[in-house]
Amino acid sequence: MPSAVYGQQPVKLEGVTLGGTIAVTDVYKFVKFSATEPQVVLCAAVTDIPCGVIQAPGSAGDPAEVVACGLTQLRQDGTITAPGQLIGTGATALGAKYVAGTDTTKYIVGQSKRLAGGTASGNFIEAAINCLNPTRGA
Repeated sequence: MPSAVYGQQPVKLEGVTLGGTIAVTDVYKFVKFSATEPQVVLCAAVTDIPCGVIQAPGSAGDPAEVVACGLTQLRQDGTITAPGQLIGTGATALGAKYVAGTDTTKYIVGQSKRLAGGTASGNFIEAAINCLNPTRGA
């Protein structure tokens, strides 16, 4: 008899390692592919193309747990104030609100779902992300 799967199962990147140290305070931030494959590092610019959201701390070379598509917690930069806002990476890997048609140099990779920790910078939100096919905010 087949087993039932309850809830949504996120898509995670397989076979990637950390390209640098991820501290506890860096968990639930956006990461990008490093120039050294197959590694991921924290996003460092609003024009970076995120490949997902890091889920656990670790040291350089450790296996990386990265959600590329699905629901995840995300630390935000204080600009996300309501559910349904479009999001991408900010300059310090925090989630940031973007506007389609206005933020044309930035990549929109998801929407805010719930403001779990409030609207201040560094607080958590729940977000639906899809970094598998990032698009510019054109």
